[in-house]
Amino acid sequence: MAFEEIFVAACVYLLAAVVSVPVAQKLGLSSVLGYLIAGIIIGPFVLGVVGSEGEDVMHFAEFGVVLMLFLIGLELEPSLLWRLRGPILGLGGLQVVVTTILVMSIAMFFGLSWQMSLAIGMALALSSTAIVLQSLQEKGLTKTSGGQSAFAVLLFQDIAVIPMLAALPLLATVTPEKKDDHGRGHGETNAFAEWVSHQPAWMNTLLVIGAVVLIIVAGKYAIRPILRAIAGTKLRETFTAFALLLV
Repeated sequence: MAFEEIFVAACVYLLAAVVSVPVAQKLGLSSVLGYLIAGIIIGPFVLGVVGSEGEDVMHFAEFGVVLMLFLIGLELEPSLLWRLRGPILGLGGLQVVVTTILVMSIAMFFGLSWQMSLAIGMALALSSTAIVLQSLQEKGLTKTSGGQSAFAVLLFQDIAVIPMLAALPLLATVTPEKKDDHGRGHGETNAFAEWVSHQPAWMNTLLVIGAVVLIIVAGKYAIRPILRAIAGTKLRETFTAFALLLV
């Protein structure tokens, strides 16, 4: 994607955001709904102003979501998590389990295999933390009992993603890799991805669990000393740069 296309797309997105949010608030809607409606209007299925760039824009969007989740993680207090342990395990667990079973049952009713149905159920049992938290903050509901309950459900969903990701390789149906006219496989990326694609499902599950454990261990024993050393420089821009590097 050329720089000029990225620049034009960025201008379109910013203009849509600036216009859609005041209009949405005038109509009594949240800014998140304004963003979604604006995205639908300027997207490839209505006006077609943007959307053809696809993968390139998705990279920017994914970075923004990860950055937001990183900031949420910084603001979380262990005491708050412990105080909400009941709602997190109770409400959150009930919502994820019930929604997964309900969606799985509907999918199986329409003839899908139980593996596919379970995968769809787990995916649709999750909510968008970005959208829900933004809506709660705009309406001033974050500190209310309802807002705390919704926050507890979101936390459980974020935690439930880990075992879900670990379970997906076990549910996957292995299909032969398609070859082109020259005998090359489609979608080849690098040697590690090629090696992973040929591993059994249980090995992929162990890789997912191992990656999560590695992140936790590195965060506890490697990142903290680095953060202390950077904080010792007393340069805010260096700390900000390292935070972006972490993300």
